[in-house]
Amino acid sequence: MDAEVTALAATVVPYVAVAAKAYGTEVVTRLQDVAADATVGLGGRLLRRLLRRPESAPAVEAAVTDLAEDPADEDRVAALRVQVGKALAADAQLATDLSQILASAGVVVTASGVRSVAAQTISGVVVTGDGAEVTR
Repeated sequence: MDAEVTALAATVVPYVAVAAKAYGTEVVTRLQDVAADATVGLGGRLLRRLLRRPESAPAVEAAVTDLAEDPADEDRVAALRVQVGKALAADAQLATDLSQILASAGVVVTASGVRSVAAQTISGVVVTGDGAEVTR
């Protein structure tokens, strides 16, 4: 895979992973029924477009379902990234469509995981963890 495809896959997968985490193993079927927040909605839009490509849909769906079973498993995230990358490398229009979906979403900031922090801009101190202390 070329660097551009790899970078786009790496950008798409976190959004699809959030949708998988939010909806669990029923992620693919629930996308049609649920009005979700911006991040899950973006992941859902990206995933719906990925699944419209019949040649790669089964592999992408399987990788998303596996990730939904254990969203913290980095190997499952990597497996999804590989499947998305393969689909993107095989279909230039898909890559264009996903890039447009991402661009139209504007700024979306996502935090995922225990004690994670996300912000568009941080202008002060951010502290996470047990027993953390900030002194001046």
